[in-house]
Amino acid sequence: MPQSSGKIAPKITTAEFNVLMAEEMPWAVETGMRATRIARGRAVLRQPFGPTMLRPGGTISGPAMMALADATMYATVLSAIGKVKLAVTTSFNINFLRRPFPGELVAEGRVIKLGKRLAVMEVTIHSEGHAEPVAHATGTYSIPPAHRA
Repeated sequence: MPQSSGKIAPKITTAEFNVLMAEEMPWAVETGMRATRIARGRAVLRQPFGPTMLRPGGTISGPAMMALADATMYATVLSAIGKVKLAVTTSFNINFLRRPFPGELVAEGRVIKLGKRLAVMEVTIHSEGHAEPVAHATGTYSIPPAHRA
């Protein structure tokens, strides 16, 4: 297994995940969402700010943050298992912690537990340049059997 700097390499690179998003997740690419860093069991995705993300009251909408969190979980699980397109969300929970600043969102995901059939992850979302998280999500992905991957 390839290794670099004493750490196990991810099973999908940042560039490979961005290509996968372009091919399989056009909705994400249309919003400008992109992966900026992937390591084994970890991923960082960014979502540029746009006026279509706003809800009444002028804050970034929950659905925009949920989409970013779920896409980050997908990148995170693929970093650990490889390009398995049929890995899917089986549960998802999000807590909105504070009003996001109108700007780019940064989501950091990590695998909490990786099994043969399920992966449990968490994602923390920040407004760029601000330390306090605006949302925290947890989720479980189903990993299909190898012959269906």
